[in-house]
Amino acid sequence: MNPITITAEAPGQTELLTEEALAFIAELVRTFKPERDRLLAQRQERQAELDAGALPDFLPETKAVRETDWQIAGLAPEAVDRRIEITGPVDRKMIINALNSGAQVFMADFEDSLAPSWENVIAGQANLRDAVAGSIEFDDGAGKHYRLGPEPALLMVRPRGWHLPEAHLRVDDEPVPGALLDFGLFLFHNHAELVRRGAHAFFYLPKLEHYLEARLWNEVMAWSERRLGLATGFAKVTVLIETLPAAFQMHEILYELRDRIQGLNCGRWDYIFSYIKSLRSKPEYLLPDRAQVTMDKGFLKAYSLLLIQTCHRRGAMAMGGMAAQIPIRNDERANREALDKVRADKSREAGDGHDGTWIAHPGLQAIARAEFDRVLEGPNQLHVLREDVHVSAADLLRPIEGTITEAGLRGNIRVALLYLSAWLGGNGCVPIDHLMEDAATAEIARAQLWQWIRHPQARLEDGRKIDVALYESLRDEILVGLADAANPQQAMLLVQAAGLLGRLTLADDFVPFLTLDAYPIIC
Repeated sequence: MNPITITAEAPGQTELLTEEALAFIAELVRTFKPERDRLLAQRQERQAELDAGALPDFLPETKAVRETDWQIAGLAPEAVDRRIEITGPVDRKMIINALNSGAQVFMADFEDSLAPSWENVIAGQANLRDAVAGSIEFDDGAGKHYRLGPEPALLMVRPRGWHLPEAHLRVDDEPVPGALLDFGLFLFHNHAELVRRGAHAFFYLPKLEHYLEARLWNEVMAWSERRLGLATGFAKVTVLIETLPAAFQMHEILYELRDRIQGLNCGRWDYIFSYIKSLRSKPEYLLPDRAQVTMDKGFLKAYSLLLIQTCHRRGAMAMGGMAAQIPIRNDERANREALDKVRADKSREAGDGHDGTWIAHPGLQAIARAEFDRVLEGPNQLHVLREDVHVSAADLLRPIEGTITEAGLRGNIRVALLYLSAWLGGNGCVPIDHLMEDAATAEIARAQLWQWIRHPQARLEDGRKIDVALYESLRDEILVGLADAANPQQAMLLVQAAGLLGRLTLADDFVPFLTLDAYPIIC
């Protein structure tokens, strides 16, 4: 059997990639990569069926799972109150600030908010090891020192999705799945300390498209628990429902992970992207400007209510979605308007029955908490069964009416260029125009551009057709303006980003994930 090979170097990797850790990762990969590869191939087959005219629907073969009574194994005692969860990349300063933010949970992210350079991946694992040990500290070089407070948030880790490879670690001459590396290294290096504290290892699982993908995660975790001598259910999970196919399989996903699952989360931005991606060949499902696609309308409202009903029926937590707004320090009126949007969104979630919500900035913690504190009588709302909710397959597909404006078109191009240039420069979580953008929101921008160009029905509100010429004209104008205001390094990255965006937007076939196309550039 070929040796394990590491094709890059990063500070601290020898402490993490020990002989024992690499052996554990190699076993994981050899045991589970074949099934992972098979399931990814099935994704392509299902998309081909949608492109040929099919529509997503509830699965007839799993009707009994949806209609019979059963419950998940139960909630971990340290995770019954999750009203505020803050998320962000595995940057050292970010980890300390998030753990000290006053939120109940910090989701440390190897996925949408991390540009997965080898240096970032290795540094992230080292940072989380120190966070679990309680020894993480950081000096900013300007005299400010950061360390953990006395009551840090509960740490949860989001590994990369099944589709993303890790090019810098190879087993049997093939890149390992990023998901198995992120999960495996964290569990291997931190399980002993967590056991010593009587705690669990918590994970957020992204971008599942089928209950069999959830089954694979359960098998990975059960195998890892046996291999490391851990109790069954030591690894706890929450699943993001952020793909359109998964919305039709929420009961099934909970069932497959029933011995360890804690809840489901409305991953709204990726969900909007998945809606566009899944229904891309069908003009009747075109969406308007991103700003008009809100959670109180159409398919988004239906999916949110169904998630609450499904989770609470099974004894699982129903988590709300991300507030992308960030505080605006230099404009009081704009800041007030942004915070009012956050307040209204969190009020809706709490009133509908969600058990908690996501924020991207510590400055939103008090506002979000107030809305949930106002409604919650205990640590969660599991008693809110929402038996009044009746969601059909058509409801989960219902488009949102609105307009496509030149401002919306320009905004998509601007966000895509700025985010992609930052990502190529090593930063996967970027404030743009007072919103915290990550890969999910950039995916919406470039997916809408691709779809609007392809369908004659997609016209600006003034009647103009959105074609390649209009796109390229606006892109060039926006690129020049951004580059003129940038330093030479940023300008070079913007030019690279424009080339990448062109390939994504003008390709005949839709590229499933922009990170797959962008990843080779940073390898």
